Amino acid sequence: MQKIAPILKQLGIKPINESVCSGQNWISAIGSLKKDIISPVDGEKIASFIYASETEYEAVMKRASDAALYWKNIPAPKRGEIVRQYGNVLRENKESLGTLVSYEMGKSLQEGFGEVQEMIDICDFAVGLSRQLYGLTMHSERPNHRMYEQWHPLGIVGIISAFNFPVAVWAWNSMIAAVCGNVSIWKPSEKTPLSAIACMNLLKSVLSDNKIPEGIFTLVNGDSKVGEMMTSDTRIQLISATGSTRMGKAIGKIVANRFGKSLLELGGNNALIVSQHADLNMALRAILFGAVGTAGQRCTTTRRLIVQESVYDELMKKLLKAYKQLSIGNPLDSNNHVGPLIDKDAVSAFENAIEQVKKEGGKVIFGGKVLKGSGYESNCYVQPAIIEARNTYKIVQHETFAPILYVMKYNTIDEAIAMQNDVKQGLSSALFSNNIRETEYFLSAGGSDCGIANINIGTSGAEIGGAFGGEKETGGGRESGSDSWKAYMRRQTNTINYSNTLPLAQGIKFDV
Repeated sequence: MQKIAPILKQLGIKPINESVCSGQNWISAIGSLKKDIISPVDGEKIASFIYASETEYEAVMKRASDAALYWKNIPAPKRGEIVRQYGNVLRENKESLGTLVSYEMGKSLQEGFGEVQEMIDICDFAVGLSRQLYGLTMHSERPNHRMYEQWHPLGIVGIISAFNFPVAVWAWNSMIAAVCGNVSIWKPSEKTPLSAIACMNLLKSVLSDNKIPEGIFTLVNGDSKVGEMMTSDTRIQLISATGSTRMGKAIGKIVANRFGKSLLELGGNNALIVSQHADLNMALRAILFGAVGTAGQRCTTTRRLIVQESVYDELMKKLLKAYKQLSIGNPLDSNNHVGPLIDKDAVSAFENAIEQVKKEGGKVIFGGKVLKGSGYESNCYVQPAIIEARNTYKIVQHETFAPILYVMKYNTIDEAIAMQNDVKQGLSSALFSNNIRETEYFLSAGGSDCGIANINIGTSGAEIGGAFGGEKETGGGRESGSDSWKAYMRRQTNTINYSNTLPLAQGIKFDV
């Protein structure tokens, strides 16, 4: 904790933090409910925050509503200029913010830095996007008419993010939303609110220096009640939510009932297939990071390993050797590969999953223990597990947010793809093979049913340039790159008649 204290001061984290930010200023919470944030790294208290009440929520929403009227009329390139400046502030503070992310959430220091780099990358992407936002022109069937479509801001975008990426997912949404002309209100995970507070503190100077009104970027720290207020609030045109499938189903139903829009990034149960035509050493590296990176707490974590039976024994020998060399410990030490789970509830879920798979017939061939003793005082460190299992096991069909890798064999590529697709989630997938027939088949309509399908790279570690998201119970949303910006705007079709007559479409005659 002593090492992190100067960073907390630099990022404006106080012992007790206000729960609501309206962009440049903090609004003190009037509630009495306080939450201590305990680092999973060492079990020490970092700071506290006071939960927002409906009163503070309404204050922020009023400012956001007023700001939306102003922001949508600012030219998109000028909106992009604000995002560009914030990207530069993030560059200057990458090490400090990345360290806080690592300490508050528990991911390795390199992953903490990588998450802030994602924020920087999305700022760069959004700046370029601010000079695009293209519409289309169409030929009209009526003479002397012109048709085209254009895109307008939605208004207010609500962002509900998860603990595993406490800052990057907000940036994915808020920076794109901002250049599209929207204002945003952010509810971060109550497990990682301090990183969110730091993001807003870093943003304040950019907004103040450019004399930007209150309410363009806002933050409300709280529990599920804040999320419920946002979800049912008709003033919020789009809810972008990251979390469990259970949460997403509830949010999607409520938002749809009020005819709002939702962008859902939910669970993943990702498989990596290793063919007999694969480079096993390359596959090994991808499996290792995909399965144990962020201690298995990524939505894109490799949870199922499907291996062609002829190379199964050879690959498992390599994999077991690699797992034995993993260094588990304080993520601020760059020599460690695996940090802690987020909290003791996550540890319990890890233990329960292992017990369940044993009951169903699975065999633990490595790990699966909770680590105790010096360096593990938080009781949140576990030894990543490798378990031989069947794809049909109930627990294998379920996403456990922990470093558990279920391994299984296949014979034909059709069998492997069928196993991969035979889960309710559809986020990320990967095939390692140097056989072009297999790789092209995997990417065809009859192959992977996931939103992300990779060849000779792992399931985890997406770039911001591509649209991110999945199918089935993963929610169907798309964030970040490509044309994902369209989710944050409304489409308008325009027809201009520059003739002196009024012909109707489809040749209809209506003469009076």
